[in-house]
Amino acid sequence: MSDNLAQLSQAGVSIWLDDLSRERLNSGNLAGLIRDRHVVGVTTNPTIFANALSQGESYDEQVRELAARGADVHAVVRELTTTDVRNAADLFRDIYTRTNGVDGRVSIEVDPRLARDADKTAAEAQDLWKTVDRPNIFVKIPATEEGLPAITKTLAEGISVNVTLIFSVERYRKVIEAFFAGLEQAKANGHDLATIESVASFFVSRVDTEVDKRLDAIGTDEAKALRGEAAIANARLAFAAYEELFATDRWQALAAAGARPQRPLWASTGVKDPSYSDTRYVDQLVVAGTVNTMPEKTLDAVADHARIEGDKVTGTGAQAQEVFDQLAAVGIDITDVFLTLENEGVDKFDKSWAELLETVTGQLEKAKG
Repeated sequence: MSDNLAQLSQAGVSIWLDDLSRERLNSGNLAGLIRDRHVVGVTTNPTIFANALSQGESYDEQVRELAARGADVHAVVRELTTTDVRNAADLFRDIYTRTNGVDGRVSIEVDPRLARDADKTAAEAQDLWKTVDRPNIFVKIPATEEGLPAITKTLAEGISVNVTLIFSVERYRKVIEAFFAGLEQAKANGHDLATIESVASFFVSRVDTEVDKRLDAIGTDEAKALRGEAAIANARLAFAAYEELFATDRWQALAAAGARPQRPLWASTGVKDPSYSDTRYVDQLVVAGTVNTMPEKTLDAVADHARIEGDKVTGTGAQAQEVFDQLAAVGIDITDVFLTLENEGVDKFDKSWAELLETVTGQLEKAKG
């Protein structure tokens, strides 16, 4: 029986789990995925934490202790989430050491309510970095226009960053610019560039969901023929931009000073449309030097029946651009698609954060009796 996840890993793709909870840590589930499923990192977000804290009793004891100390809801959320991330980071520490800091990473996101405020985002990133106090974490910062200077500022302090909520290639280019500027400032500040890692989380499935909805509304045969084409083409165009910008003299100067490239990370890889293959955002985006972060359902599907057939991305930029030309020809306003997705992404995390605060408020009240 072939080990699809091993093949994916051997193809140069780092397999990360898009989920974290106290239950996964305490039960040994996460350790098992590391051991048996080639998982070498974990990503989290406000929605993941909201789900984790609303289920089971894994957090009850710590909530009671914090309630007894008089902690408010914001302090409790910070304590619960950073504890999980710290413990997960310790679990991945051997992988972090073995890969010389490339993998073995755990991501924690800044408060999403700060997504439109660069200074507060950067301050929160520094606070999270110090609070978790592990070298193998990423602080996640959204790639909103306001988030871009926060990315530069955070990297300049020597802090590793996972840039999240990237939808368009245009914005991705600005993310890479922010990364270069951050490393240049970090070097000027005396930081060792070899210790600063970064990934750029390019969201995949949500692009198909939004574009397909608009194609269905257009309703022509030409439009319907393009269903399911946008997301993979978009990711392939992003990789072409990555190859272009990381071949520049500006990057070569940073690399000579010890910097490592900001790896593309394929996020939002769970398939929403049941008519599509449930592994398409993994096996169609295989290329060395990338990360694919998957919910466990997708991880299981890949293990069971994915077709890992080598590099599916390098050299596909022109073909991918043809897809976008065709989308424009049938009436898709792709700029509006990306703006809609970014706003929805920020709003979704805002709502999840509110749910998280509400859940913890209820748990605090229960703990106080």
